[in-house]
This record gives sequence, structure tokens and C-alpha cells, in this order.
Amino acid sequence: MAEAPTRRDFIGCVAAGLAVSAATVREAEAFFLPGPPPSVASAPSRPVVAIARREGMIDRPAGKLDMRKVQEALGAAVSRAAGEKTAVDAFQKLFTPRDVVGIKVNCLAGRGLSTRPEVAAQIALWLQVAGVPPGQIVIWDRTERELKSAGFSPSQSGPRVIGTDGDYEGRLREWGPGASRFARLLVEDLTAVIDVPLLKDHGLSGVSLGMKNLYGTIHNPNKLHDEGCNPFLPHLSAFPLLREKLRLTVVDGTTGQCHGGPGFSPAWAWEYQGFLASTDIVAVDAAGWRVLEERRKSQGLKSLALEGREPRYIRDAQKLGLGVGDEARVDVRNV
Repeated sequence: MAEAPTRRDFIGCVAAGLAVSAATVREAEAFFLPGPPPSVASAPSRPVVAIARREGMIDRPAGKLDMRKVQEALGAAVSRAAGEKTAVDAFQKLFTPRDVVGIKVNCLAGRGLSTRPEVAAQIALWLQVAGVPPGQIVIWDRTERELKSAGFSPSQSGPRVIGTDGDYEGRLREWGPGASRFARLLVEDLTAVIDVPLLKDHGLSGVSLGMKNLYGTIHNPNKLHDEGCNPFLPHLSAFPLLREKLRLTVVDGTTGQCHGGPGFSPAWAWEYQGFLASTDIVAVDAAGWRVLEERRKSQGLKSLALEGREPRYIRDAQKLGLGVGDEARVDVRNV
């Protein structure tokens, strides 16, 4: 295993675009956390979705993240999802020092409902501890403008922070019911992807989780929203270019939103203060759907099915063999 980054290494990572406070830097040095005992960390016979929540993760009234609690919850979710003792063990299992890893964030809604820069920074840091060189880690989304709006500082050094910004491959690729040009970064550079979506509602697809975040890898998502994004979402996610590179999905649920998405609607946002993680994108989307339905019920909202927005694409993704969406066949663990 590569040596752990020092404080100076992490400050270099921050300078490369993962801008956080000095207090966060100090907290981020304590990323070696105890994992679950070996008896419960062994690989399961069915897909695992690990859900980790920690009260007080969002420090009020400032609204900043308590990085020690972020590390504890995120580390517990990632390690359990991969069947390992610690987050570093999980990343060593899922990635090699030869990989070029893309951390696909979601910054559409700006501050308040985007992947937190601190969360992306922590994932990038663990990847480095696991042996992936910083120059082979890329945090990216559709545009630099959206990254900036969510609090990221774009950079071309260290772990890069970049937007696709129209740099798509020249040819269309057909993938079932659709055809798209994919981000050149994904096609030519990345060997592995970590999908880091939000825990949020979507006015057309019902929910916006792991599969929906992959719309940010193509040039024409605006053309793929009819019929609740179905069958587009499952077929796109099952396309080999994405399926073969996706290693892990981590839903950033520090803040969730149960209605009014995909834009930020403060009236329906709440502090979930947790993460969902799985190596099965269909299973984690199904679990996130359940979380959002429970929140909707507690707020007196109709179910997504009654609103005509049930995310049918999750079940159709299972039919395609992409993963498991049937709750009875998924091992959901609270850690």
C-alpha cells in the first residue's frame, strides 16, 4: 500500500481544487478509521447497500460538515459495500495503481443540493492512500460553471477538477433506444468510475440517484426524459462503456430532497446526514428510492406512484441484468 498522504500532501490536494477550510484539513488527516469486524465485513451472497448516518454531521448554525463524522459514515458505508474492514481496504480492492479514476459528481442544483466538495475530497484522499497516484484521479461534471456553483475550484493539477464543457467524442454511439456522444475524458482517459450522485427527487424520473447521474456523461440528456427517462436510463447505464468502468456508487445524502427536484427546493430539503454505497447501481438506486418515499410520507406527500412518477426504470434495469432492484434480494445494512 502506498504511504499515507501527509498534511502537506492533503493541502496540495486542496490547492488542486478541493477547497475546504483549515479545520477540515486538520480533520481530514484522521482518515484511518476502525472498520466493522471481519465477521460482518465478508463478501455477501447478494448485493449489499450500506447506509451510514451520523447525527451532527452538519454543524449548525454555520452549515459546515463535521469532517470526522463524514469520514466515519462515509468510511463505514464504503467499506461495508465492498465487504472490507476499512475504506482504504475497499478502495484497494476496487482499484489498482494503474487505474485512472473519475469521480463523477452532480452539481446541477448549485450549493445546497450538489455533491459536497469535502465528500469528493475525502474519496480522492482515500484513493491516494490506496495507491492511486493523484495525477490519475479526476473529479468531474458536465461544466466548470456548475462545479464552481457547487463550491469546487477547477484545477488541472493533483487530483484534477474539471468540467466536460463540450469536449465530447466526435462520433455517435448507439446504446439501445438512444445514441450519444460521450465525454472524451470517459472514453479516452478513465479506466474506472466512482458515481457520486445526490439523494433527491426528480420531476420526471421520480428520483435522481446513481443511474440518473450518468446522464452527465453524454452530450444529449435533454432528449432522453420522455416516459420518466425509461427505457433510456437502464440502457445507458448498461452500455459497456459505462458498465465496465463503474466500480462503486456513493450517494451523497448529507442533504436530501424529497420533492421539487432536480433543482434545489429548500422547502423539501432535509438533513439526512448520511451516505448510501454499493457496487450495484440498481440496488443503491432502489434503496435511495425507499428513503425518499419514506421522507415523502412523513411530509404528507403522495407516493411517487400516485403522482405518476414511479421510477420504473429501476425495475427495468434489473430486467436488463444491470443489477438487483428487488428489495427482497438486496442486503440493506445500516452501519
